[in-house]
Amino acid sequence: MLGREEFITFINTLKTVSPTITDEQRIGLLRQASQQYDLTVDEATEILKAAGLAVDEGVNYFEVLGLSITEIQSQNEADIATSVEMAHKKRYSASLRAGARIRPDGRTEEQWRSTLNQARDTLTDAQKRQEYLATLLSEENPPEIHLSDIPPLENEFLDTEPVSEAASASILSVDESQRAESMSVTTSEITSAPTISSVDVPPDMVLIPAGEFQMGSNDEEANESEKPVHRVYIDAFYMDKYLVTNEQYKAFLEANPQWQKNGIHRDFHNGNYLRTWNRNNYPKGKTNHPVVNVSWYAAMAYAEWADKRLPTEAEWEKAARGGLTGKKYPWGDQIDTIRANYGENIGATTAVGEYPPNDYGVHDMAGNVWEWCLDEHDLDFYAQAPYRNPVAGGDITEILNNFTTLKTYRVLRGGSWVSIPRYVRVAPRFKFTPAHSINNVGFRCARPVSF
Repeated sequence: MLGREEFITFINTLKTVSPTITDEQRIGLLRQASQQYDLTVDEATEILKAAGLAVDEGVNYFEVLGLSITEIQSQNEADIATSVEMAHKKRYSASLRAGARIRPDGRTEEQWRSTLNQARDTLTDAQKRQEYLATLLSEENPPEIHLSDIPPLENEFLDTEPVSEAASASILSVDESQRAESMSVTTSEITSAPTISSVDVPPDMVLIPAGEFQMGSNDEEANESEKPVHRVYIDAFYMDKYLVTNEQYKAFLEANPQWQKNGIHRDFHNGNYLRTWNRNNYPKGKTNHPVVNVSWYAAMAYAEWADKRLPTEAEWEKAARGGLTGKKYPWGDQIDTIRANYGENIGATTAVGEYPPNDYGVHDMAGNVWEWCLDEHDLDFYAQAPYRNPVAGGDITEILNNFTTLKTYRVLRGGSWVSIPRYVRVAPRFKFTPAHSINNVGFRCARPVSF
């Protein structure tokens, strides 16, 4: 039986994903506190309040998006989806432009965007929308919860739709560990994620919470290398919000002349390294654009200098999915030119952060530039990958310590500004030799969370 401290850790980890929960989730958390952590309802309620995990009771998703219930109910599903998406985009874009201000209702813009995403996801799904309407029309104030009212924990932690898939991934991590005993994942390992008070997130990085996700794709556009879809558990880690920029890479070059355009060893590039740079100067007007024409070796060297590393392929996909399950893109199933730079719609790279982030707060996970990952490219790796923290081509320490000697193909993810929609999905896997440099490949960095 787990205890009070473990429950506090779990709640703090949940809050990093979503600062609000539904009343159904509140009940589920109380049930979990009682049956897995041996806490009373009063003790669990006190912890929820102390963590500031608010029950989002007063939000009307129709009002959030400026939609009329009557008008929505008179439309067909296609028109409803269009109305909701248009309303969401308008408000989400306005929130991004507002920066980090505090809204009149006391929420941050980040919290408001989370609510906007919850509203969109609920109202575009017919079943969820009907269930939500039924809840909206029912009694407004939730009843007091007593221990005798809490049913046994038998199936999924939440029988109702969670606030977001990201929150669901975090909430489910403890229960999923119970069902994954055959894979030797202990509950104590899964609940070891850091608390908000103990984690100091590095600048321009985001905390990707520990948990399980479905990796790969079986959809109609999937290549064989994306199959089979399989369960993967990833420890908490930090991910760069943005791709590494020309300005950042220039700072690296100034500190490491052996990686400058005229100093790099010939084994570490293919002749295109920093092709558009004039010595150590990047192209004019491209300060905040992602650095391109960098080899895997050079990306690894930069990451080492920055006290980071390249993300593993599994870490990259977990971060790209933003907590969503089974979706094609970091935001859903429909390609969208206002969310990503792809298909030569722009004709070149765009400045980092120009497009909205996913629900984890990471930008440009679809399009702009392909991104180097740590792993060796192994076409059949998914069929034999370990459940926890998989990485192809050796363990992480071995790869980091010996990267300049490695010659095998390395993984790229995310698609680029020239890619067709099929290749800017979250699941496609691509490969280049580690010395390859080209104008649509860049990278971002990751860092493990130290407990």
